[in-house]
Parts: sequence; C-alpha cells; structure tokens
Amino acid sequence: MKIKMNPIAELDGDEMTRILWRQIKETLLEPFVELNTEYYDLGLPHRDETGDKVTVEAAEAIRRLHVGVKCATITPNAQRMEEYKLHSLWKSPNATIRAALDGTVFRTPIVTSRIKPYVRGWVKPITIARHAYGDIYKAVEMKVPGPGKAELVFTGEGGEQRQEIFTFKGSGILQGIHNRDDSIESFARACFGYALGRGEDLWFSAKDTISKVYDGNFREIFQRIYETEYRAAFEEKGISYFYTLIDDAVARVIRSEGGFVWATKNYDGDVMSDMISTAFGSLAMMTSVLVSPEGNYEYEAAHGTVTRHYYRHLKGEKTSTNPVATIFAWSGALRKRGELDGNEALAAFADKLEKAVLDTIEGGVMTADLAALCQGEDVRRADTEGFLRAIRMKLEA
Repeated sequence: MKIKMNPIAELDGDEMTRILWRQIKETLLEPFVELNTEYYDLGLPHRDETGDKVTVEAAEAIRRLHVGVKCATITPNAQRMEEYKLHSLWKSPNATIRAALDGTVFRTPIVTSRIKPYVRGWVKPITIARHAYGDIYKAVEMKVPGPGKAELVFTGEGGEQRQEIFTFKGSGILQGIHNRDDSIESFARACFGYALGRGEDLWFSAKDTISKVYDGNFREIFQRIYETEYRAAFEEKGISYFYTLIDDAVARVIRSEGGFVWATKNYDGDVMSDMISTAFGSLAMMTSVLVSPEGNYEYEAAHGTVTRHYYRHLKGEKTSTNPVATIFAWSGALRKRGELDGNEALAAFADKLEKAVLDTIEGGVMTADLAALCQGEDVRRADTEGFLRAIRMKLEA
C-alpha cells in the first residue's frame, strides 16, 4: 500500500533537471508514495507565457501549504532571451520566492565516505546560511564623470541627514547599498532555529572592525536576539553561538572538522557556499532549503539546470547526470511534510530514500562526476537511468 500524504507545492523547472525530475518521480517516488502535490510549471517557456505570474503563485502555494519542492530553473540572460524567444528578461525565480517568503537559504553538503573532501579534516557537513537580501545585490551604482562631492542623504520625518562619502578630483564610481533591520532579524531567527533543529553550533561572521555601522548592526541584532530569545535553548541543547570576523571565520572553518551552521551576509554566503560545495567534492551533492520565519520550507538542489547534458539528451545521447541533490530535495520536502503532519511513515520513507542513495554510492555504483572523485577501486559508472535503477533496488530491499 502506498504512503498517503497531505499536499506540498511542486515547482517544476528547466532542461536536464526537468528530465531528472520526471525520472525521479517515476522510479523512486510514485511506486511508494501517493504523491499529493500542487503543480506549478516554472519552466522558462511557461514563465514567459504567464508573464512570470506562475512564480508568484508558486510562492503563495508554499506559504499556504508550508512545504514546497523546486526543480532547478533558468535565470535568463540575453543569450537565453534569444534562444527561448522571451518577451522579457525575467527575474530569478529563486530571488522572487525568497523575497515573497522572506526566507533564509541553508546549503548543506551530502557526505559519503567514498568522496573525500579536499580539506581532509572535514568529517562532518558544514551548513552555509546566507542572508539573501540587500547588500550589493540591491545596490544602486553610478559612474562619476568628473570632480565633485558625493554624499549619503536620508530624508525622514524629522528632516534630512547628510554624510559626505568622498570629494572626487576626477572621474570614478559610486555604489550605495542598504539593508533592513526586520530582514536581518528574520535571518537571525531562522539561523538560530535551524541550528537548534540540527543540534549544531551556530557561527556568524561579518567585518564590523571596518564596517562599524553596517556590519556592526548585523552583529548587534544577532547578539540581542540570541540573548533574549535563544540563549537558554542553546545552553539546554549543549550548543553554542559566537560571532567572529569573516577572515577569522575562514581560518577557523579550514581548521575545523565541520558539523556546524555558518551564518553569512549576502555576498559572503554566495561565495562561501560555492567554496564549501566544491571542497566537499561536488555541487551536485549540495542540498538547499529556504526557511521562512513563519515556518515555511522550500527544498531544492543547489546546482543549476545542467545545460550541457540537456543538449546531449536532445541529440538522443545517454548522459550520466548526477540526480542526488534533486532526490534529496524531494526527500527533504517529504520528511518535512511528515514531521509537520505527524506522518511517521512518510518521514521514515524519506530517511530510507536517502539511505538507499548513499548505500548505492558506498556500494560503488555512481554517476561519472562522482566516479572521478571516488576513493577506492570498485567503481561502476552508471548513466542516469542506471543509477536511479540501482537506487530503486536498494530502496526495495
């Protein structure tokens, strides 16, 4: 008898990951679970047809259902606009959904003994929490044509505040960035809550010795929320929170054994999540979950749409595309649905699915990207379908 479940939001995507999406459902999910999803097609052609309204509808569905699972999607550039004959350069679906849910992105590598991290001391996964709002990603920039004075100007109810930035003697450039206290507070609470859920220490890093006001504000908000809302729970759990400078954090991370949550500002998280995923072996082995302060969750793989493999697939060629992070997106969403509903069978299935994936890799069957990184002699490279069939056999066993 198949496991029943309450609905989750299903967000389909683009290119090779869209192919994987269907194969994973058919091979690993539908034979065991009576999948109950609200389906939203976030493939680029459908986003273009709907004027990107489908992305907004998908975000609303995640808020309503509390759990969503998302396939990788294309964020179009000029070349993609021409290729897909788009009406507009649509925004990143991830950015739209993050903004709608006011969410924090947590990225964690999937660890297997067959793939050794490049940093040999890392024996536990390191989770990167990225504050995905503001900073240079919402910056206002200007080219300065010649001599003149640049100022920060804020006009509020109490009048005008001015602060000189720089007096130019020639041409140059300017950039203005901002952030919001409520967004930083939501980020802090998401990080503290996530670390508590995992039972792991939380680190937060910035550069308040240089950016005394901007980064200092981040530090002060984190410390205040920790002291007033989370210290007792952290001490009861036997875990800790501490702040350190970003350069000190990098040194500490390299010397660590892993096993903690590292909270970062927007740009730091963008860079460090790629560093962590690469150092652990493969971006295709990196999970990603968006967590909102209201308790809504969206699971996806951290990688893109695997365009190169998709073009080969269109030619009828076999590919050895790694589906692991996409499988873990589904298992994460099913587990969370089970946890929220008290559906122990569904949560247990998610655990079994992940174990089947890891057991398959540990047994020596893996896709080509993992085989190139693998420790040991008994490696059998499989194409995508063969790898999924091998996981299915483990799952049935």
